[in-house]
Amino acid sequence: MPYIKPEDKPVYAGGIQELADAFASVGATGGDLNYVLTKVTLAWLMYHQPPYNYELRSAAYKELLCAAEEFYWRVIRPYEDKKIALNGDVYPREVL
Repeated sequence: MPYIKPEDKPVYAGGIQELADAFASVGATGGDLNYVLTKVTLAWLMYHQPPYNYELRSAAYKELLCAAEEFYWRVIRPYEDKKIALNGDVYPREVL
């Protein structure tokens, strides 16, 4: 869940802005996003110090999955709903 305490957000704000600027400077692709997500996840893992046990590795994986789900429900799903309303649904009512 990406909803951290307001007082914790400024700690990350500068780094996030630097990433946004870097994306703009290179014309970032999906590969660039994947690289950054991988490096940030590895930094989080390494912050915890070895040994990187299953619980820690699993926590990193879980958070990536949860972030993907959150993005889907907050960003992608509303877009799809607009397109369904505009163009009609492909799924018949009886299967929904």
